[in-house]
Amino acid sequence: MMDIELNFINKSNDANNSQVVIFQKNVAANFNEPAVAWLVVQHCGQGDNHPFAFPASMTTSASDSYGNYTPQHPAEHGQLFSMNETTSGHSLQLSGTSSSPTDVEVVNALPMGAINANIYKARKLLATKTSLAPQQKAVFQFNPSIWIGVVSEIEQGEVMNSAILSSMNTELSLLGIASADIVMTGGGPGPESTPFEFTLENIVMA
Repeated sequence: MMDIELNFINKSNDANNSQVVIFQKNVAANFNEPAVAWLVVQHCGQGDNHPFAFPASMTTSASDSYGNYTPQHPAEHGQLFSMNETTSGHSLQLSGTSSSPTDVEVVNALPMGAINANIYKARKLLATKTSLAPQQKAVFQFNPSIWIGVVSEIEQGEVMNSAILSSMNTELSLLGIASADIVMTGGGPGPESTPFEFTLENIVMA
């Protein structure tokens, strides 16, 4: 699976030095599940561009209630991982197949103590499920698309609340795409201001 080469281009009228956030939604979760700011583009002025790669591959890790983080393991759809008690301490291990071929699942198999389950792309946090009690399971599933919007004062890797998410309704499908430009237009000062819009241009199919 190849990375998708994307290039954000600011062709907007924005003069507020806005931040642009790119993220995915965990479609296996409930509607109110918070999403994570996977990439935050900032200080990208009018006419500037910001190239980045969006990997097809992902990794998973878990953290425990003692503040320990496991190494990141390559994760594929259809895999089940479990956080286990071993003689050397807590360990995240591939332990079978998930209940759906489109899901990545992480189960807390510890006898006691909660864990957090995390999914990463390009070693940046993509999604998280916190406070999984023993025998509880996190389920992650992602459509081949990204969400994008304009935000203020958000950090990369930060969990975004529902109020922020409700203001971002642009989903860009990456299905079958090898590379594309993401062009931002709109914005601007005063009553002439229009909503920000994001479109894919110069699309090269895989």
